[in-house]
Amino acid sequence: MSHEILTRNIGSSGIQASAVGLGTWAIGGWMWGGTDENQSVAAIQASIDEGISLIDTAPAYGQGLSEEIVGKAIKGRRDRVVLATKCGLVWHTAKGNHFFDYEGRPVHRYLGRDSIVYEVEQSLKRLGTDYIDHYITHWQDPTTPIEETKEALEKLKAQGKIRSIGASNVSPQDLKAYVVPGGLDAVQEEYSMVKRDIETTLLPICARHDVSTLSYSSLALGLLSGKIGADRVFEGDDQRKDSPRFSIANREKVARLMREIAPIADVHGASNAQIVIAWTIQQPGITFALCGARSPDQARENAKAGRIRLSPEEIKTISKAATKHLTALDA
Repeated sequence: MSHEILTRNIGSSGIQASAVGLGTWAIGGWMWGGTDENQSVAAIQASIDEGISLIDTAPAYGQGLSEEIVGKAIKGRRDRVVLATKCGLVWHTAKGNHFFDYEGRPVHRYLGRDSIVYEVEQSLKRLGTDYIDHYITHWQDPTTPIEETKEALEKLKAQGKIRSIGASNVSPQDLKAYVVPGGLDAVQEEYSMVKRDIETTLLPICARHDVSTLSYSSLALGLLSGKIGADRVFEGDDQRKDSPRFSIANREKVARLMREIAPIADVHGASNAQIVIAWTIQQPGITFALCGARSPDQARENAKAGRIRLSPEEIKTISKAATKHLTALDA
């Protein structure tokens, strides 16, 4: 595993970032059973030290907490980081569509011009920076025309507050509306061995328009890490507690998959989770894989996946095993 960490371009923005990125949803604590700030800062700094430049956050992760923690962690290291954050999940206004409640307060999906201008300033403040490398619409807002949203983002880009534009959780129709005027650099979508539907819905459109893909939940919230055994218990507000995806039957299917991946992992001196991440970033159309880490050790392990180069033969073997064991997974 002596390779350099793999880096790729974000669309046609000219911005290069590590193909394995750090996702900081868990660091915000919300839906993950709380957070430990010192551990989180250490995890982010360990990622950067290992060559991970892409760090992805969002205001919605703990209502600003994740961004604040990222801001503390990148102080003095800003030049080594490609910073991605988001807009569109708001609690300062009741415009748009109600999406969910956070600690008893309503959160709306809203991507109107007025809100984006407000949100970017809040994020810049929390992150302690004067520009964001990649700015993403977090969830789409059916009450605002995409043209208006896009115009607001283009204006921020012209002002130098953001350097590239992304959209997350889009339908093929949304994506077509974003790419028509050009200027969309990337989409951010859920993608993993257990969730591959974007291969047929979004990736062909991305390929035609030079739009990169950042995959999130690449390890399926830890299911594919190979570390969640049948005896693991999830506490508090941890979203995995009642999820059918984490049923005992599913964990057993994943264990069988891991046994088939193990010989390939041994060849590369890698863990099963590293092989899963390496497989993900070598799938056609997947440019970046965002992986969460809540400790320096997890961060270092994820980063090493960016140094693994699987052979076409190994990719084929892994894909076959994934199809065999994961097709009948409970969703």
